[in-house]
Amino acid sequence: MDAEKMKLKLYNTMTQQKEDFVPITPGKVGLYVCGITAYDFSHIGHARAAVSFDVLYRYLKHLSYEVNFVRNFTDVDDKIIIRANESGENPLELSNRFCEEYLVDMGALQCLLPTHQPRVSDHMDHILDMIQKIIEKDCGYVVEGDVFFSVDKSPNYGKLSGQLLEHTRAGERVAVDSRKRNPADFALWKAAKPDEPSWESPWGPGRPGWHIECSAMSAHYLSPRFDIHGGGADLKFPHHENEIAQTCAACEDGGVNYWLHNGHVTINNEKMAKSKKNFKTIREITESYHPLALRHFLMSAHYRSPLSFSASQLDSSSDALYYVYQTLQDLDDALLPYREAMAEDGGKAQQTAEAKDVINKLKSEFEAKMLDDLNTAHILTGAYQDALKFINASIGKLKKMQKKQRLSMLVSLVEIEKAAREVLDVLGLLTTLSYAEILKEMKQKTLTRAGLSEEDIEQKIEERITARQNKEFEKSDQIRAELTVQGIALMDIGKETVWRPCFPSQANSSDGDKSTS
Repeated sequence: MDAEKMKLKLYNTMTQQKEDFVPITPGKVGLYVCGITAYDFSHIGHARAAVSFDVLYRYLKHLSYEVNFVRNFTDVDDKIIIRANESGENPLELSNRFCEEYLVDMGALQCLLPTHQPRVSDHMDHILDMIQKIIEKDCGYVVEGDVFFSVDKSPNYGKLSGQLLEHTRAGERVAVDSRKRNPADFALWKAAKPDEPSWESPWGPGRPGWHIECSAMSAHYLSPRFDIHGGGADLKFPHHENEIAQTCAACEDGGVNYWLHNGHVTINNEKMAKSKKNFKTIREITESYHPLALRHFLMSAHYRSPLSFSASQLDSSSDALYYVYQTLQDLDDALLPYREAMAEDGGKAQQTAEAKDVINKLKSEFEAKMLDDLNTAHILTGAYQDALKFINASIGKLKKMQKKQRLSMLVSLVEIEKAAREVLDVLGLLTTLSYAEILKEMKQKTLTRAGLSEEDIEQKIEERITARQNKEFEKSDQIRAELTVQGIALMDIGKETVWRPCFPSQANSSDGDKSTS
């Protein structure tokens, strides 16, 4: 797809409006996203940020842009040091362990690896160079081995977040320190403390402040001015505000053209956060839900909107994805007997007009939603569902069709499958596994949630068959109903009874505390 012909609109936090995306260099995009501070397993708030910007990354590539995507790891931080002291570990070793665990989670969620994943500890020279430039520009000052940024030297400070300087009270978001010229001044370099990791600097041993790390790494891997900077909404102030101040102070041409921020994940109407101890880790959720179901859930609201976590929402995402993959598997099974005939036809058969219309609507609706600030809410509804319905309706007609008509329908179904797969691929909902393998994994997760095994289900099916044979229809219905409550639907196909996952019939939609293990 030709990127120049597409009008991608992105909501720019700086201007508080949607803007046409125009990269600095035609055909190329520089993208920086703030990564995790690695001291524990990541929760689904982190997963939302990762998935939101993975969708952006994938869609930019879909539009044929060459994307230089940088997502950092903060491996030098107060929280890491505190956790390492509690566990008796080396801070950098602890952080490295959780960086690796994060990458395992990202793989499960189908997040593509960024172009670069820099760690703070590997970029001290770049950080020191930037701090030195800030001091030389008279925007930073040294006090007893600490270096502070002078916010009074940043005339546009607060423009991104709308946080006025006079409203920035010390002790709320900025540490109280009587040595500061302005209470809102923030640390660029922190003097070494006993039993903490430190590095040599012109101002004495110490370690960098949090904000300077991203400024230095984004400037190194992209340039002082680049296209898109992303992160969670909670990073607007002070982190991103301070990044702007630092980079613009150190580099005359510094800046970001588009600031993008994803909304929080909430649980019981509160932001999910480790500090509030109300979080669910990615690992905890994926023990009982398929990672693709979690990814689908994380895309189920617009990326800028808050997303309310509940087990019933995950059930809904799981059910929606199962239907998609079951339909594609049914299509695969239906096409199998005709593969040889299609090959012999050599591409002579043409798509039906109805199929072309289905495909055009599917593609145009998908592009319209994505071009409108990546609107993934309800992305697999509407025209996508119409395509799945067309597949299901057509499968049953194949055997009754004349050869020429059937070949035309077969070609049509193959093309619809391609279009459906392309949408899944751009959204990161397609894996290297076969449809059957994904369905098998999703069924296993359903059994885990229900606390049942395949043998338990088979026993229930046998009990139901016996009850029906004995005309104990009330008991038969009760067995079926009890399983439906657990998210398991029994389906009678001919003389055989099979099961598939379903939305639990009595799930509590407000149940944020429902067990996910």
